[in-house]
Amino acid sequence: MSKYALYNDIPEFAAEFLYYCKTIKDMSVKTVEQYYLDLRIFFRFLKSNKGATEPFNKINASDITLDDIKKINLSDLYVFLNFAHEERENQARARNRKISCLRSFFKFLAKHNMITENPTEYIGPAKTPSTLPIHLSIEECEALLNSVDGPNKERNYAIITLFLNCGLRLSELVGIDITDITENILRVMGKGHKEREVYLNESCISALKDYLAVRDEKYKPPKDLYALFVTNRQKRISNRMVQTIIEKQIEKAHLEGKHYSTHKLRHTTATLLYQHGTDIRTVQEILGHKNLSTTQIYTHVKGDTIKDAMINYPLSNITHKNETDEKTKKT
Repeated sequence: MSKYALYNDIPEFAAEFLYYCKTIKDMSVKTVEQYYLDLRIFFRFLKSNKGATEPFNKINASDITLDDIKKINLSDLYVFLNFAHEERENQARARNRKISCLRSFFKFLAKHNMITENPTEYIGPAKTPSTLPIHLSIEECEALLNSVDGPNKERNYAIITLFLNCGLRLSELVGIDITDITENILRVMGKGHKEREVYLNESCISALKDYLAVRDEKYKPPKDLYALFVTNRQKRISNRMVQTIIEKQIEKAHLEGKHYSTHKLRHTTATLLYQHGTDIRTVQEILGHKNLSTTQIYTHVKGDTIKDAMINYPLSNITHKNETDEKTKKT
């Protein structure tokens, strides 16, 4: 049995790369899993091009060798990305994720002297369409919060309040422990195990106070379970359960059909912060973005905002006075 049994349908050197991502690069479980799936598709593509006859999703690519990898050039990668686009119907973002995966993979092979040339060195990203983040209006936020009722209303209200006010990722909210809250400060473990502090405003403090008042009696969690949000089965709430809660509340608030989700609540926080005067670097800190360029997608403004800005511009009322106007005034 291979020492990399978890990834037994891809080559061992690729499995070694994934373990390197986990243990040395400290990538998230989700990222490593996605890298595995992308690499498996890439290796299956290589085998299908070599004449594999089984259905694509059944191809075992564990026998791909380093000699096979050494023969790959930039043109081969373009053919693969075209396959991802045409056959797999991958949009630009999905193709860019594959490019990122392959870059990391070939860089790893080169670093460990398994290959001498890196064909991904000159590959560029696929152009992504310029789309504005979907977010809720203030009225829709109020409707969503007002829709919360039922036996778990305190917990669910607190969840939605934290999403809308703190801009948390789903995994960040699920991972909160009671000990992460000190008065009006929430410690959040973000991407790459990077911790940040989030300020809790009055809405958050009030919602958490109401929830914590009933948490132990209503959900009866074990004393050694420090999870902030727990289920009726005395366990930490899961990502999927939070998603289900949000989906149901969106439906109750009659906001279905607008593609709102937990991540769109994060978009909402960022957009409202920026539109109400928060500078972009502060928004970056609140969201826990590594790069400012990620945050800058929220610098869009609505048409009404642009209109108001131009109407209130200090030079907007100054008009040209010509000679005819002056003569008219004198007569």
